[in-house]
Amino acid sequence: MASADEKSYDDINVTPMVDLYLVLLLIFIVMTAAGVKGMKVELPKASDKAAKNLSVPKIQAITIDAEGSIQLNTTPVTLDELESKLTAMKSTTPDIPVIVRGDTASQYKEVMSVLDVLGRLGIDKIGLATQKPK
Repeated sequence: MASADEKSYDDINVTPMVDLYLVLLLIFIVMTAAGVKGMKVELPKASDKAAKNLSVPKIQAITIDAEGSIQLNTTPVTLDELESKLTAMKSTTPDIPVIVRGDTASQYKEVMSVLDVLGRLGIDKIGLATQKPK
């Protein structure tokens, strides 16, 4: 006759493990629900006037058409005039953003001349305008 110590175990009792998982699930649900609610606070009121000096600087558009003529916004300029106007703008707004718009038929040399002027002035917020492919 076999004693109790020699008895083989054919199955594993998983009840304590299931109880542990249910307790962990309950703790997770309670902590998640508590974290979502937050606290009620009285938020400060802002003034009705908007701060005008906090606006971003106006983007300057430099356009190079198919003939190679250059425009700053809508004003035709030469490279020297472009440099002097951008120098004046940079003195008032150091981080002036610039977009260069070159016609597809324009010479690469003209675009590089404009980028060279921007590099000499230390303007580093430069965008190159393109179209989405059809």
